[in-house]
Amino acid sequence: MHIDPFGLERWFAEYEHEADIMLAESGIRSLDASRFDLDPGRLDYVIPTNGDPEFRAAVGDRYGRSADEVLFTCGTQEANFLAFLSLLGDEGGVDESDTVGSGTHAVVVTPTYQALHAVPDAFGEVTRVELEPPEWKLDPDAIADAARDDTAVVVVNNPNNPTGRYHDESAMRAVYDVAVEHDAYLLCDEVYRLLAEEPQPPVASFGAHGISTTSLTKAYGLAGLRFGWIAGPEAVVERAWRWKDYTTISPSLFGQHVAEQALGRRETRILQENRELAREHRRTVADWVDRHDLDWYDPVGVNGFVTIPDEFDDAEAFCRTVVEAESVVLAPGTLFGFPDRFRIGFGLPTEELEEGLSRVSRVIEAGPADGTDRGSAADGGT
Repeated sequence: MHIDPFGLERWFAEYEHEADIMLAESGIRSLDASRFDLDPGRLDYVIPTNGDPEFRAAVGDRYGRSADEVLFTCGTQEANFLAFLSLLGDEGGVDESDTVGSGTHAVVVTPTYQALHAVPDAFGEVTRVELEPPEWKLDPDAIADAARDDTAVVVVNNPNNPTGRYHDESAMRAVYDVAVEHDAYLLCDEVYRLLAEEPQPPVASFGAHGISTTSLTKAYGLAGLRFGWIAGPEAVVERAWRWKDYTTISPSLFGQHVAEQALGRRETRILQENRELAREHRRTVADWVDRHDLDWYDPVGVNGFVTIPDEFDDAEAFCRTVVEAESVVLAPGTLFGFPDRFRIGFGLPTEELEEGLSRVSRVIEAGPADGTDRGSAADGGT
């Protein structure tokens, strides 16, 4: 099995810890731990290892599903990883007791977070369906054309990373119908969904072929919890739990303890605060984009995909200049297959955002240091 290097994470590893401002993070600013009770009692495993049954039932209610149709995971990354292991071919551990299909093919809507195409590509075969700028509109017909008899899963990230496009419910339901027609599943990474002012119904609520993955990282500002889940058909969730025994075994005790509070009486206030911050910061960045004659699709969430200034040869050249000259990290679009764009995150605290934008403005106004390309195509995946 071959897995491509994770280009975005390698980029962050190169620059993030030394830079002053992280203007590429795609989540909302982190909440302070003082807002929560941090004493979970005895530091034991979570038992059963798929998560507390009552809490899983409460999460399942959000999707019209039962406790047995929810598996708690270490963030959305593990949720997606376990789902792909469970769905794709022999890597899914197919046996006579399973009712999950054993196709080896995935249709993945891109650009997207690299793990959503690199992991299924390592386990099976991937056909990408590209969103096209400037609207990045989801095309169910293109997905239908890409689907095959051996398609096990269709993968969509909604709202989309890196573009911020929120595909409408009618398009998502049309894609779900394509999955059903091919006896496949629609897996939707919905980690940004609750940053929308009017969130659409989650895919796991669409029917038997819908799978939702998410976490408290991006919309809630609780990245350090590493707490997420899979919601979907019991057969898929059961198989994912079987694989989880070989990864993290159980969810974090601290993560589950704080997650119960964040999804309880504190939830309305947390999401209200975060949506307000996202709304205000989106306006700030939109004004900044216009001021520099750049372009983006007005995003949902706290990240956008912006065209690079004309004076720079490509996104990596621009982003390297920004971080080397002004100590601000942006994410080059090269890592998403678009060398003429960069991803900007605007969920960080307001003062940091304003300072970061000011520094990037200085680079744009100064232009390339020597008039030549200072960067080259990234070694990582796209």
